[in-house]
Amino acid sequence: KMKLRRNGVRTNVTDIYRELIGTKTFCDLGNPNLGEVTGILVAVENAKDANASPLNAEVWINELRLSSVNENGSYAALGRVDMQLADLGRLTVSGNMYTQGFGSIEQKIGERARDNMVQFDAALSIDAGKLVPKTARLSIPIYASINKTIHTPQYDPFDKDVLYKDKISTAKTQAQKDSIKNAALDQTTIKTLNFTNVRVMPKGRPKLLSISNFDVSYSFTQTLQINPTVLKNEMDKHRANLGYTFNNASKYIEPFKKLIKNRSIWLNPIKDFNFNLKPSLISFRADVNRQFGQYIPRVVNTDLTVSKVERVDTTYDKYFKFDRFYNLRWDFSRSLNFDFKATNNAYIDEPNGALNTKAKRDTVRDNFLKGGRNIQYNQEAILTYTIPINKLPLTDWITARYNYGTSFSWVAASRLAVNIGNILENSQRNNLTTEFDFTRLYNKSRWLRNVGNVPPPKQPSNNTNKKQPTNAIAKAETTNALGLTIRTKDEVLKDKDGKYLVGKLKKDALSKWRQQKRDLRIAERLQKANEPVEMSGLARGAGKLLTMVKRASINYSENYHSRVPGYLDSTQILGQNFKSNQPGLDYVFGAQPDTNWLNKKAAQGVISRDSSFNDFYRQNFQQTLNFTAQLEPIREFTIDLNLDKSFSKEYSELFKDTATNNLGKKQHLSPYASGGFSVSYISFGTLFNSSNPNQVSATFKQFESNRLIISKRVAAGNPYYAGLVNADGYATGYGRYSQDVLIPAFLAAYTGKDANSVGLINQNNGNIKSNPFRSIIPKPNWRLTYTGLSKLEQLAKTFTSITLTHSYKGELSMNSYTSALNYYDPLHLGAPQFIDTVSGNYIPFFLLPNITIKEDFGPLIGIEITTIKQLNLKFLYNKSRQLSLSLIDYQLSETNSSEFVIGGGYRVKGFRLPFKLPGMKNTKLDNDLSFKLDLGIRNDATSNSRLDQQNAYGTGGQKVVTIQPSIDYVLNKRINLKLFFDQRRVTPYISTSAPTINTRAGVSVRINLAP
Repeated sequence: KMKLRRNGVRTNVTDIYRELIGTKTFCDLGNPNLGEVTGILVAVENAKDANASPLNAEVWINELRLSSVNENGSYAALGRVDMQLADLGRLTVSGNMYTQGFGSIEQKIGERARDNMVQFDAALSIDAGKLVPKTARLSIPIYASINKTIHTPQYDPFDKDVLYKDKISTAKTQAQKDSIKNAALDQTTIKTLNFTNVRVMPKGRPKLLSISNFDVSYSFTQTLQINPTVLKNEMDKHRANLGYTFNNASKYIEPFKKLIKNRSIWLNPIKDFNFNLKPSLISFRADVNRQFGQYIPRVVNTDLTVSKVERVDTTYDKYFKFDRFYNLRWDFSRSLNFDFKATNNAYIDEPNGALNTKAKRDTVRDNFLKGGRNIQYNQEAILTYTIPINKLPLTDWITARYNYGTSFSWVAASRLAVNIGNILENSQRNNLTTEFDFTRLYNKSRWLRNVGNVPPPKQPSNNTNKKQPTNAIAKAETTNALGLTIRTKDEVLKDKDGKYLVGKLKKDALSKWRQQKRDLRIAERLQKANEPVEMSGLARGAGKLLTMVKRASINYSENYHSRVPGYLDSTQILGQNFKSNQPGLDYVFGAQPDTNWLNKKAAQGVISRDSSFNDFYRQNFQQTLNFTAQLEPIREFTIDLNLDKSFSKEYSELFKDTATNNLGKKQHLSPYASGGFSVSYISFGTLFNSSNPNQVSATFKQFESNRLIISKRVAAGNPYYAGLVNADGYATGYGRYSQDVLIPAFLAAYTGKDANSVGLINQNNGNIKSNPFRSIIPKPNWRLTYTGLSKLEQLAKTFTSITLTHSYKGELSMNSYTSALNYYDPLHLGAPQFIDTVSGNYIPFFLLPNITIKEDFGPLIGIEITTIKQLNLKFLYNKSRQLSLSLIDYQLSETNSSEFVIGGGYRVKGFRLPFKLPGMKNTKLDNDLSFKLDLGIRNDATSNSRLDQQNAYGTGGQKVVTIQPSIDYVLNKRINLKLFFDQRRVTPYISTSAPTINTRAGVSVRINLAP
């Protein structure tokens, strides 16, 4: 309080202020603040006085500590009122508050409130369209709210040892009180006003220019914050958008449907021809987003003699965006659909600072009316075409669908680096999906259709109960194959009185009679086609082999993507600048650039020549192929085939002007390509060969011997080869460690092929699609399943299910290949000319670190049996191999695995527990009990073999034995109890690892809480 009295009479706090309280003099220097005290110093001062005599004193300082906690009562309250304004809307008013010291029970003293808080909130939500006549059909949703929160501190924020109420009491005028409140209170005010989706409701079916297609929205939010450190922090956000949406049900025009009267199915493609003249969807939305914020920090001057600063400059946080969104969907026909989406983002540039002059406001208005400065444009177009091949009678069993998708992007350069240029990106997606339903094809043949149908036993004929037809045309004495009679022409031309018809009546009668005859002929053909065909068992078996392919599908896709930096032009419509015709509609809609395209754009002056430009041009390509088929050579025997191929490639280069004056010819610098390749593969021809991890296998020796043959073949295909031969017999440039020699030699050896016929690596890299491994053809994998044994009469008495399975999956992969910087092909012949002086081999275009082959018989033999007494038996034998050839250290790592799995299970229905479980209503349960036991033995062996060495080395391997018994009991429909035991024994084959045994056992309870 002495400090408050001092501050009331003085403004200079650098002088000592003394005050006599009782018999003691207290001094105040500066602006001490007990609220920020972290330590206390007690000192004795001996004033300097030349005439003073020495003093003797004894000073005692008692312990300083807190005696108790200041416990003052506090309270809190909240209230809320919800008011329904009939069908107009709703009004909500709420408030809450708490006082100093309030907190929850679990909060500590220091965590409780140190201020008084008052909060008020009001929100109004109405549909103002209900205030106008219904005939106006207006929908005007309005939402308005205000929220204000005030925190009043217990202590003054600038004098934390002075209570806020005491600080207020020292103010002599109302202006001083208002100044103290404004600086001490923490106030936040949020105001909101929204108009959402204001529109005229449609009346009937909307038309293209109906006003009901338009909608308008606007939102405003203002946030104002004032606290002891912030003089003003105000943020105004405006967002408005104008939308247009037209939805139209497609109406297809079929010009030939009624024009062609002939019912021939060969004319279906023409009769089904259709088109749609109106788009299905047209949508546009303009979105304006405006933010303007002002931030003014508070200057705290406790002593005006030290600092004369009373206010700092205002900081502005603002942006003005203008975004446009476009969407067009057009079903040109039932089989041809088009979908287009585009987004244009623009900034409305503003002068710095506040818009406090007419010139600044005019600048903003002019920039807005121009649509702003484009900063980004994106578009996507998708064309889907269902190929009408299924409309033709001979190919109606084939369904084909083609999808073409493109995307385009333009991103503006920074305003600080305009000469660097903008960035263009585009992509192209091609996908063809074809499905073959061979069953539908076979049904076209009466003989093939009856191959799979077992003829029913013949029944003795009984004509006494044959129902006679009642058709209106059955009036003559002659009966056809359907049992229907047809009147003669003479009878048709007479009326009921026996007189001949004339004129239009005669013409209509003849037309109707001829149509009836045609319908009867068609019915006779259908009846004959559906009659069972008698065939011998041999013929039926041959027919099943002919019709064993049931279904097949092919999915092929090619995806491209390019990125062109340094583009100097802008966009107007559809990403194209039609004044300069740049970058070209072909590029906008997915065409991929090449070297000639880049050179052309550079010559047209739309590629940056700035010396600091160092961004790379990039292009990607991905190709995938998937083929699946299902075969059924005999009943209950299915074969699933699968074939895959994947190829990816990425190319980059620096397209730059290297001349010192930036006027020279642009060059293609640092070309670099990389990618990956994988195919489904078959290589089990050498899988079952005998092998010893510590001995070089016969297959590996064959691999070594194949190199000489491949060397001569590859050299013969290189136009730069001079015909020289090394001392070891290998062609010069294609030695025993040449990549182009090792890959084909390896594939020939481990697939069991002749080295004279295996495909070679291609060196031509003419474009982004060039695949150096295109000579490697993908091969199918398969899975066989047979369930017919349980259908045999003698086995069906014992077994309910017998399933035999066999599966093979193989993969060849060559990932992470990269282009060689020293590759040289001066004549562009698709072959290397430069020989590395270190290795003595031609440097290929692509460098491959390794090649991997994985194959797995999972299982090689699989048997699963279920008996009529609920006994399950399982036997699986799996075998797998993984080969990894390193083309860096010329070492082959081979891992062979074999595994036996034997399993069994048994279910006891109605098993009664011999004891009662607590909580189960004291009844003995009578539910199903399941036993299960799985035993697995797996052997893994890994060995490394190095080229041109006599020994192999076992580098790893182990024997793994697993035992997994379990007992499963159903307590009720929600609770399941399981006792399990899982043990895994690992015995390594190398001395660097120790045997391990992992055992896991326990009880698990599964509870289903779903209703």
